[in-house]
Amino acid sequence: MESENRLIILTGPTAVGKTALSIRLAKRIKGEIVSADSMQVYKHMDIGSAKITGEEMDGVPHHLINILEPDEEFNVFRFKSLAREALKGIYGRGHIPILTGGTGFYIQALLYDIDFSSEEDHSLIRARLEETGREKGSLYLHARLMETDPASAESIHPNNLKRIIRALEFYQLTGTPISAHNQKQREKKAFYNACYFVLNDHRDTLYRKIEKRVDEMMEAGLVAEVESLRKMGCCKDMVSMQGLGYKEILSCLEGDCTLEEAVALIKRDTRRFAKRQLTWFRRERDVIWVNKPDFAYDDDRILDFMMEHIERMDRGHGQE
Repeated sequence: MESENRLIILTGPTAVGKTALSIRLAKRIKGEIVSADSMQVYKHMDIGSAKITGEEMDGVPHHLINILEPDEEFNVFRFKSLAREALKGIYGRGHIPILTGGTGFYIQALLYDIDFSSEEDHSLIRARLEETGREKGSLYLHARLMETDPASAESIHPNNLKRIIRALEFYQLTGTPISAHNQKQREKKAFYNACYFVLNDHRDTLYRKIEKRVDEMMEAGLVAEVESLRKMGCCKDMVSMQGLGYKEILSCLEGDCTLEEAVALIKRDTRRFAKRQLTWFRRERDVIWVNKPDFAYDDDRILDFMMEHIERMDRGHGQE
């Protein structure tokens, strides 16, 4: 397989430590990083998205970060298009792309080159579902999804109205649960010659890191960041404002809950999000699990382990 098909994936649950490791790996293999994160793509949304800083990048080129305004919609279709464009440039420079981030669906769409061209904008069905959501709430629609597609209902948070509507819409259009469709896509042969690493940690350790990160976000000025976005005209109907941390603080600023309640919700929902991320990655094929405790939390040992797999991949495809 040509070198232009090489792809390194470094993913894992939120707060596990992907960012720092991705920089060290990029320096080791002459790589450039492509973000598979649904929030870091937005400008002005730095604290709540735990966005990498210019200093942390340490000279390593990054793509799909700070490229959209908060009122723009970002979805898997747009991600795949922008990521393919970024990969073309990286290959052209003779570098290796490292796809880093925790949005499993985005990673799957790129890795298996999933074709979305046949999925038209069925706005009438979507509009009806959105109206029902406004009238009866996301819990009502989530209960409907549980009846038609329990597997999807289990993996989608009851408050994630956008994904619930997407799953119900797919079922109404095709008569097939979207979970069955996703499983079929997982069975496709990978389009890229990839090493798919999932960084992981003990659940208790991960949850402590999540809580600490939320506390640090609050100290760094998350409330002021959301207030600033609100003054720019950002509201809860926007895709960008559905991100963890943003919707809870926005609810607080609108008087729907106290700040203490908002922070508790962010911590709880981020823990649940991490759990769902791990459930997704466990269903994926050909994943190389990198459990940090197995390496005594030594990044040098973790990097050596990853390099062994990358070199083995190269040898297996006639690379030098």
